[in-house]
Amino acid sequence: MTRVVVTVMPRDGVLDPQGQAVQGALARLGFAGIHDVRLGRRIELELDGPDPLAQAREMCDRLLANPLIEDFTVAIED
Repeated sequence: MTRVVVTVMPRDGVLDPQGQAVQGALARLGFAGIHDVRLGRRIELELDGPDPLAQAREMCDRLLANPLIEDFTVAIED
């Protein structure tokens, strides 16, 4: 069994209201020097099969990521 980690993030230039809310909250808590916050998702999959990376990429293409507004990376975790 292979553990695959998928990271889904908003594309550059796409409005990220959750990131903006976190940035504002951090500023109100006194954290200075924060210029941008982007929020995404980390998805951990345990997969069987000969090509778990390809399987995870297909999952992203079909369900886990919205290709219009999100990018994703797929990596095997040791």
